[in-house]
Amino acid sequence: MDTEGLSLLLPPTTLAALADSWLREDCPGLNFAALVTGAAPSQAALWAKSPGVLAGRPFFDAIFAQLNCQVTWLLPEGSQLVPVVQVAEVRGPAHRLLLGERVALNMLARCSGIASAAATAVKIARGTGWTGHVAGTRKTTPGFRLVEKYGLLVGGAASHRYDLGGMVMVKDNHVVAAGGVEKAVRSARQAVDFTLKVEVECSSLQEAVHAAEAGADLVLLDNFKPEELHPIAQALKAQFPRVAVEASGGVTLSNISQFCGPHIDVISLGMLTQAAPALDFSLKLFAEGATPVPHSRRS
Repeated sequence: MDTEGLSLLLPPTTLAALADSWLREDCPGLNFAALVTGAAPSQAALWAKSPGVLAGRPFFDAIFAQLNCQVTWLLPEGSQLVPVVQVAEVRGPAHRLLLGERVALNMLARCSGIASAAATAVKIARGTGWTGHVAGTRKTTPGFRLVEKYGLLVGGAASHRYDLGGMVMVKDNHVVAAGGVEKAVRSARQAVDFTLKVEVECSSLQEAVHAAEAGADLVLLDNFKPEELHPIAQALKAQFPRVAVEASGGVTLSNISQFCGPHIDVISLGMLTQAAPALDFSLKLFAEGATPVPHSRRS
């Protein structure tokens, strides 16, 4: 995937609004530290201090654009980071560089961590010969979803539906509320048009068959052990080859290979956005004409 081109997916107005909200959250009032730093023109080096995949450049740019600072990147989006390596340089008034520092680093660390976990999951799955989709889920952080979904894409995974309007996902509570799988799918079909797919969470082969008969496009087999998952998927595909099968629940980087199989089309992992460890970045000011160093040196 052309990770550089992924930035085109992000509307500039949305990026600006997100960056503005994050900066307002971090400094809603007086910035007393600005009196310490002053407004002299300064420059800072962005360092990557842990291995992984670089992701989040458009958001980083948007944060510093709000502060009238300029970012020069030394590595492209999606780069494999081998620490310690300088990733970018940021220029602007000292007090504004430091106003954006923690917000930008927090975002970049989380986005890169998600991309790194996604890339690892995809690599493991491809190593088995499986050609389906590794995907995230809607288990995202409120207010931070766009960053997390973008990180999945940079890592080579599918983002899954972005929001409730991206696909009709009939889960166990919907089935209970509707009074059965068939009623739930029929109700969904009445509301959606040809642009939306309907996916149904099923707890047994019988439910999966009923969902497929009612017109489901995808069946979600959730929380099945691999030894149970694959026979059910095979039996369903034998009757309904057009129906896609998604496996989810309990999938981790250590066991994803066990869920890969010829009758599984999608494997989704909530941990990619919920539990991926953040990467370590730092932003260090340096004097004009000096060589940037990743750590502060004090005599």
